[in-house]
Amino acid sequence: MGTIPTYILAAFAEIGGCFAFWAWVRLDRTPLWLGPGMASLTLFAWALTRIDADFAGRAYAAYGGIYILVSLVWMWAVEGSRPDRWDGIGAALCVAGAMVIVFGPRGGQ
Repeated sequence: MGTIPTYILAAFAEIGGCFAFWAWVRLDRTPLWLGPGMASLTLFAWALTRIDADFAGRAYAAYGGIYILVSLVWMWAVEGSRPDRWDGIGAALCVAGAMVIVFGPRGGQ
């Protein structure tokens, strides 16, 4: 799996896991949501270890931009709230920054 699909998998897994806790605490869902939530968070952590990067910090920094975009997709698809233009502009800036981190040329580190 390539870098960008792996980041997207990690983001959906993290958001899904965190949403399970959100649902339990804020939406009064049953604590049974926590099992799948913890499994999803485990998938998230595993997926980030699959990123081809020399340093964990660089992998995590680039992930931040992808996470923001996927969070807005989640908000629209799962929570039914369409992102506004400011959400789109902000996400585009963050994804552009993530792409610089991921695909920027690396000289002698």
